Amino acid sequence: MEMKQLADFRVLTFDCYGTLVDWETGILCVLRPWAARAGVVANDSKLLAAFASAESEAEHAQPGAAYPEILRVAHAGIARRLGASPDPVVADALGRSVGDWPVFPDTLDALKRLQRRHKLIIVSNVDRASFAKTHPKLGVHMDAVVTAEDVGAYKPDLRMFVRALEVAGQWGASMNQVLHVGQSLYHDHVPAKKLGLATVWVKRESAAGELGATRDPGETVKPDLIVSTLAELADLDDREASTSAGS
Repeated sequence: MEMKQLADFRVLTFDCYGTLVDWETGILCVLRPWAARAGVVANDSKLLAAFASAESEAEHAQPGAAYPEILRVAHAGIARRLGASPDPVVADALGRSVGDWPVFPDTLDALKRLQRRHKLIIVSNVDRASFAKTHPKLGVHMDAVVTAEDVGAYKPDLRMFVRALEVAGQWGASMNQVLHVGQSLYHDHVPAKKLGLATVWVKRESAAGELGATRDPGETVKPDLIVSTLAELADLDDREASTSAGS
């Protein structure tokens, strides 16, 4: 581990979808039936890769649009990439699906344990209404939430992280006391590192390979810690606390 002890971080900021929530399962629940009906020959990896490109393209083109609209536009981009026609009904279903996406099995317990010793902030490319449907599923009340709707921009825009640091600063936490936790190298680690934040890469298994349903970052980025589940991070935090208490 090439960073400070976890106890030195007063605030943990979290990407939500892909890190805490299994968005790939939710996305595929919409895209698989559409692909079958449309005659698209694509496995899960290809569907998610098309989503990754189309979603980031839509966010870049319409930074002020609410996330459901981003997903509707992304569906058209997915269809175009796979040689199919967009379906307005499916586009709407994808836009409304965020609140139905399941959390990962380890999320609830891990967040509860981490919240014992840290303030928790969501930093998510989503709108408030969509996140409100997800929040109860996380098992804890997050101490603060920063959304793309609040900022008027989508990660990897640095303003998302600047806003989160402003919130942390209201609790008296400096930047070196904030640790960002996320799955996406493109959306999270590249911009967080540009600001000088320490980061944890939650490198979950994915049908789309190492990057999951996110695009290639286009540059080399080195997270400070890599874990395969959020439970691993909570276990490390508990071990540190136990060792400190016993010393």
